Amino acid sequence: MKAKHQRLMLVALAVVAIAGASGLALSALKDQAAFFYAPSDVAKAGPPIGRAVRLGGMVEKGSIKRQADGVSIRFTVTDGAATVPVSFSGITPDLFKEASGVVAEGQFNPDGSFTATNLLAKHDERYMPPQVAQTREGNMHETKTLKP
Repeated sequence: MKAKHQRLMLVALAVVAIAGASGLALSALKDQAAFFYAPSDVAKAGPPIGRAVRLGGMVEKGSIKRQADGVSIRFTVTDGAATVPVSFSGITPDLFKEASGVVAEGQFNPDGSFTATNLLAKHDERYMPPQVAQTREGNMHETKTLKP
């Protein structure tokens, strides 16, 4: 076999190997393709019990209930179409509040509730850290008069 034919054969084998590896990776990740489950997704398909997943949505107004131990809370996540009760034990993020976005990492229980091990509070696109907001506010009040 000529050297040219050997190179073509190696290139063809490499392409087949890459395609096969890509196919296997995509088939393994098909259930995890969604970044998080929304409450309406859970209502339609049923919760994936016992698996580590993410639940995302808005914290329902009036649903945050702090427990007597001081570190545990219960709240409800909604997407407007369905709701899921969530329990969390730990320190909540500073941006975590009612009517704000949240992504909870944890797992579903057989009763349909969600036990979170970590909370990620989402903010809107206008969010600015307090230190930056104060700096910008101070700069806006400083006006310079230009002389002609």
